[in-house]
Amino acid sequence: MIYRALAVAVLMAAAACAPLPQVEQAGTPSAGTSKKAPATAHGKSRYQFDKDGAPLQKLDPNTIVDAQPRPEILRVAGNISPYTVNGTEYRLLEQYRGFKERGTASWYGTKFHGHSTSNGETYSLYEMSAAHRTLPIPIYVKVTNLDNGRTAIVRVNDRGPFHSDRIIDLSYAAAVKLGYADRGTARVEIEVIDTDNTHATASGETARYYLQVAAFTQLAAANALQQQLSADLSYPVVIATSVKSRSAMHRVRVGPFVDYSSAQAAKKVLQEQWSGESHLVVEAGDS
Repeated sequence: MIYRALAVAVLMAAAACAPLPQVEQAGTPSAGTSKKAPATAHGKSRYQFDKDGAPLQKLDPNTIVDAQPRPEILRVAGNISPYTVNGTEYRLLEQYRGFKERGTASWYGTKFHGHSTSNGETYSLYEMSAAHRTLPIPIYVKVTNLDNGRTAIVRVNDRGPFHSDRIIDLSYAAAVKLGYADRGTARVEIEVIDTDNTHATASGETARYYLQVAAFTQLAAANALQQQLSADLSYPVVIATSVKSRSAMHRVRVGPFVDYSSAQAAKKVLQEQWSGESHLVVEAGDS
């Protein structure tokens, strides 16, 4: 069983759910996809159903269309690394291009339909989406069912499954397309589709990736740290200043980098040169 609710609590603040078609729960839950529902302040589950399952209206696999890969900005939402679930620490893949993996896939459906994924989007069991523990979000993956040869393309926008014997959790629609929705699990191979997110998205929106190392109210302190880091690093070190309510904040950042992978590689180098913590900052048109 998966514990995506715990991952969501770690990786994001709760986001408002957009309205989705009403889903009635079928009587048979999917194999291994139920999870302990988090309690609300009143002791009630945030989910409508106690168990996961398929919708009453079955889908025709021949009418299900693959997700369409396109360049997307890898934002901070859903991409905190490392993160911890149930006492286990997970680190996101720094170099994800060309990534392949074989193992067991499960699926999730009615219980999570309409609730927030790890990056703040709204899960729909009818869309071609997936959850993975360590791939950046969002990213596109080709999934092949090794038992029947069927393939599907999904967009990863969630974290899980937190079962050691499973590598990916697919939406109900993806499981139907791959022909294992009735079984609950399947042996699969997954392969990342490289959409080359460098510089810009399909819409032309540009992004800049930074590692923020500190923030100061005093410019002199920011300048001192900038000089210290610049002496040890081959990367640019900049100060980003913002003013709010007549109070200035000076943020020391390493970068910019052209993509997520470059920023993560630089983070390793930074950790060797500096004992402090850094976190990813992504500046884009709507950030």
